[in-house]
Amino acid sequence: MKKDIHPAEYRPVVFEDLASGTAFLIGSTIRTNETTRFEGKEYPKVTVEISSKSHPFYTGEDRMLDKTGRVERFKQRASKKR
Repeated sequence: MKKDIHPAEYRPVVFEDLASGTAFLIGSTIRTNETTRFEGKEYPKVTVEISSKSHPFYTGEDRMLDKTGRVERFKQRASKKR
C-alpha cells in the first residue's frame, strides 16, 4: 500500500446499525463527537439506520411495512379538502 495517500483524519470508526444492533469497525474520515467501546478499545461512533446486516436486499428477508394507517389518514385528509 502506498504511504501518505490517506487524509490526516483517516482513522478506525465504529458504525452501529440501529435496525439490527450490529457494529462494524471501518476506516473513515467522517466526523463525530460520539465514542464507544468496541473489542476492548475506545473508537469514534457513527449511528446508521440501516446497513448490509439489516437491509432486505442483503439479508434475503422480505419485510412488509404496515402502511394501512398512513393510507387511511391520507384518504381522510383528501376527503376533507373536497
